[in-house]
Amino acid sequence: MSKKILIAMDESANARRSVTFAAKMFDKNDEITLFSVLPDHKSICSFDSQSLTPPLQRQQDALCALENEKKGLLEKALNESRLELLAAGFAEDRVYQEIQPVKKNVAQEIINKADTGFDAIVIGKRGISATSVFLFGSVSHKVLQGVHAASVIVVS
Repeated sequence: MSKKILIAMDESANARRSVTFAAKMFDKNDEITLFSVLPDHKSICSFDSQSLTPPLQRQQDALCALENEKKGLLEKALNESRLELLAAGFAEDRVYQEIQPVKKNVAQEIINKADTGFDAIVIGKRGISATSVFLFGSVSHKVLQGVHAASVIVVS
């Protein structure tokens, strides 16, 4: 029986290791969704720049350019990850890509997506210090604590 696997993605090396792990460990008949959450910058970028002062207009342009670059890097990572899964033997019609704008926070969006019927979630462990994890938490830690209906695999 095939399973539905959610791989939480960003453009990091940790996320790419999650894809490599999934390519080796899961059945080639499983359904894989490469899922990413992107900050919604459209409201900032579409804000009427004529009402902004020139310094704020320059900052707006710079922020929008950075966000567009991040989206491009993310799309590239998702496409490369998809190709890796296909090369590993997963069927083209069993590998999906989804980018969703953030509504609350990244971890909550992953948890919400997982609750739509996935059997397992694969997520990379971020390379942050134990102190940072203790004070702020990490996305992988929050997902691990928040998901109840699926198994969570944290890849380091």
